[in-house]
Amino acid sequence: MIGKRHDSVRDKMQFSIVTRIGVALALIVALALGTMIISYWISERADSDALAINVAGSLRMQTYKVAMLSASPTDPEFSKARLKLQESWRHPVFKRLNVEHNAIGSLFNQGKSAWVLLDAQLETLALDQRYLLATSQVNLLDELVSQIQADAEYKVRLLRTVQVIALFATVLLAAIVLHWLRNRVEQPLTELTRAAHRIGQGDFTTRLVQQQPDELGVLATTLNKMSDAIASMYGNLQKRVDAQTQALQTSNTKLQFLYEMVRNLTIDTVDKAKLDSIIEQLHGVVAVQDIELCLLTEQGDRPYLQIQPENQLDPCERESCHECIEADEQGQCRDDGYVYRYQVQRDNHYYGVLVVRTGSLKPLLDWQQQLLRTVADHIAIAMGLKSEHEQTRRIALMQERTVIARELHDSLAQALSYLKIQVSRLNKAIPKHDEAMLMDVTAELKQGLDNAYRQLRELLTTFRLKVEGGGLEQAIHQAIEVLTVQSGIHFRLQYQLFNVPLSPHEEIHLLQIIREASQNAVHHSKGTEVLVRLEQHQDHRIELAVEDNGVGIPDKAEKLNHYGLAIMQERSRQLYGVLAIERRPQGGTGVYFRFTPEYLRQVQA
Repeated sequence: MIGKRHDSVRDKMQFSIVTRIGVALALIVALALGTMIISYWISERADSDALAINVAGSLRMQTYKVAMLSASPTDPEFSKARLKLQESWRHPVFKRLNVEHNAIGSLFNQGKSAWVLLDAQLETLALDQRYLLATSQVNLLDELVSQIQADAEYKVRLLRTVQVIALFATVLLAAIVLHWLRNRVEQPLTELTRAAHRIGQGDFTTRLVQQQPDELGVLATTLNKMSDAIASMYGNLQKRVDAQTQALQTSNTKLQFLYEMVRNLTIDTVDKAKLDSIIEQLHGVVAVQDIELCLLTEQGDRPYLQIQPENQLDPCERESCHECIEADEQGQCRDDGYVYRYQVQRDNHYYGVLVVRTGSLKPLLDWQQQLLRTVADHIAIAMGLKSEHEQTRRIALMQERTVIARELHDSLAQALSYLKIQVSRLNKAIPKHDEAMLMDVTAELKQGLDNAYRQLRELLTTFRLKVEGGGLEQAIHQAIEVLTVQSGIHFRLQYQLFNVPLSPHEEIHLLQIIREASQNAVHHSKGTEVLVRLEQHQDHRIELAVEDNGVGIPDKAEKLNHYGLAIMQERSRQLYGVLAIERRPQGGTGVYFRFTPEYLRQVQA
């Protein structure tokens, strides 16, 4: 209950200054609004005074004019002047004056009644009488104009008086509010600011005196309590900061080491120099000098690579490594300290062991053991990636050798077999001295050698094809430029694979298929133009089309291998695609190859 009572008192004080400032602002706003409303009311009353003076003044001239023109009642000017004067007496501004102002209304009614009498007698009076009556009417109008002018001047003086009073009242109220704000808000805030600045600089002995039971007083009390609390905790704060700083530095060192290690292990192939550098950096990070890395084969029991501390003899004096291979990661306490062994393995593949000897009876901390385990895992990953990369290179090499063997078999081997047959014919023709057969065989040998040499040059060009920094598109451009120069056939390329990440394996096979299909078009189509189109369809499959405008492939071709179909089929199978050679309805031959790129096969799998 006591705590709730203090909270309620504090809540009441919380709005004291705010309430007072709000009241002061409300007074200033109320004074301003009152002044504006009164000024608007006075100005609204004086809005038609100028028009009334103008219209009333014009009555005098019109009265003289009608009196003078009344000598000729039949004159049209007299009728016009008389009608205009009557309209002036009925002007709407006089109705407002007649309602709101008794004195002005009385003069107006008196003048209007006098004019009615004068108007009725104008035609019967003599000239001097009309002039005297008109002068009397004008004097009455002068008094009316003077009364309207006096009333307008009174309103202006009243408006000035209201504005002056409002000005002095506003200045006085503002001075009172500023004086109160200076004494009750500005000075306490200044003291609070100075005290907060001193506390911020480390002077926790600063104290404030609570002068008023308001928000600033509560803030001063709270600031004093906060200063006491900070002063009491400051003694232990420096030690905690130092400990946290040391922990952050250790964490930063670990992260930097892990980043450098991962970068070195993934940029290039793992070798002894990189492993030496990693172990050397690991010494400084975990503050342990005796760290040994042993790499073994799957069936070996002795390391083929052993990285040991410098200036130290081989600490491993055992004849076999089975103790390290079969040990777990839990530290073993010995007379000379703890020994930890971390297996370097990944996916059931064993690559070696990381041995750590502390040299003291203090075990490693948790973060040290975690870091050493992480290093062993990353080395295992790097060794596994190295093995997978080498296996991939071996498979790619075997596949490429298979394709090369097929191409040699389908080109040079057949040409050499043909030449061997011709040599057999030549051997039979020499003993018979058959000159006709000798000439025929010689011509066949020459033609066969020319074909074999041409096929050899094409194979060398095919084997030299490669995809460099410019990518697949540039390599295709270079290949068809060479064929254009050699054959004179016009090649066009439509390349639409700007958003497809092809692997190097896919790029080289596509390039070889384009090369083989283009050579078939050069040698067999008898056309003048070849279109090479490479695009991706809506089903994400990639289509390659090589189309010519030549004579077209026979409908029942007996020797499709003559057109390099077997070689292209072999490469299409490497990409898990479908290859087809078709006769185009509009003429010529089309080679079409469709396949799903590797990145999509991985996603679908």
